[in-house]
Amino acid sequence: MTEGSAGTADPAEGTAGAAGADEQPSAQERRLRRLRAWRSAERALSRPPMHLPVGERLAALVAGAGDVTDLDRPADMYGDGVVAELEERVAELLGMEAAAFFPTGTMAQQVALRCWAERTGNSTVALHPMAHPEVHERGALGTVSGLRTVHPTSEPRQPTAQEVRDLSEPFGTLMLELPLRDAGFVLPTWEELEEVVAAARERDAVVHFDGARLWECAPHFGRELPEIAALADSVYVSFYKTLGGLSGAALAGPESLIEEARAWRHRYGGQLFQQFPAALAALIGLDRELPLLPSYVAQAKVVAEALAEGLTAAGVGWFRVHPEPPHTHQFQLWLPYGANALTEASTRQAEETGTALFHGWHSTPAGPPGVAFSEVSVGREALEWTAADVREAVAAFLALVNPAEGSS
Repeated sequence: MTEGSAGTADPAEGTAGAAGADEQPSAQERRLRRLRAWRSAERALSRPPMHLPVGERLAALVAGAGDVTDLDRPADMYGDGVVAELEERVAELLGMEAAAFFPTGTMAQQVALRCWAERTGNSTVALHPMAHPEVHERGALGTVSGLRTVHPTSEPRQPTAQEVRDLSEPFGTLMLELPLRDAGFVLPTWEELEEVVAAARERDAVVHFDGARLWECAPHFGRELPEIAALADSVYVSFYKTLGGLSGAALAGPESLIEEARAWRHRYGGQLFQQFPAALAALIGLDRELPLLPSYVAQAKVVAEALAEGLTAAGVGWFRVHPEPPHTHQFQLWLPYGANALTEASTRQAEETGTALFHGWHSTPAGPPGVAFSEVSVGREALEWTAADVREAVAAFLALVNPAEGSS
């Protein structure tokens, strides 16, 4: 369910690419058309760096690198230099003893959960069925790491403490994805999180946070990052999802765990020769984006409320802003139209009005027919929007929606 993923737009839309009048544009042509529209839009709620051309991304990296490190120092080799500097910065930010850089979050979490399984003597991991390892990693926990999973709940929300206590079999690790992205970027309250962690401890389990988006959770909890991370035995964070980095992740925790994780990182093929571009981009994100996240979260509440007001004023019979209000700077919007129709309207709005209100729209096999959702991200660009701007953009968007353009 990534933004702008192929297959979400109407196969018959526009005249993209080299498709002739009687030909249907390919998924790649439709994707390129959407990217061109979003890049050229004068206004947007967010501009994901992944959508920028290679030249712009390289120029931004060069322009910002000198602000975060000494460019005359030697480049990293096998994890020293600027990579080690990033690891120290992350450990300090999270209040953990140590941190290790990984090329991917998938690898970081597999290593963390594998290490905990060996230490606890229990290879069972309790996690949500909508968590990233269960949905987006092709069964890697079991296939690659020999772990098995159990689910405290199947409800589209965070598990409760009682559900953790009531699991019918032992587990060595409880993994909590904060926020739970596929359920709508949802978080528990601080008190609920404390209770869930305590329930896992009662079961003699360790706690691991999938904190790919942990950076933006602090406003919801009303706590600083070290206090949040202190609830867990280990934490994984991502550098590209929120901070705008190129790639990469970090695993933070006790020194002994991180040393063991480094060994497994090597075995998994993650001991790359040089990673300074990713490390520099991560440091830039920590300097520039991390301090602004509270303002993004606050603005997301303004945007979500204005979206609801605009949809109500337009007479849309049913819609859903979820969660309401948003827990982070990202949330879901559900509308009673097909994904193709909504994606086409979003693209046309960017092309014709210069406003990129939404990116991709998606239908789900488990969802009702004729309903689609978009993941709304509020970034630096959205800080200039007023509630009136959002309501006006919603009205213009709905005027472009053609339900006849399909439902998937």
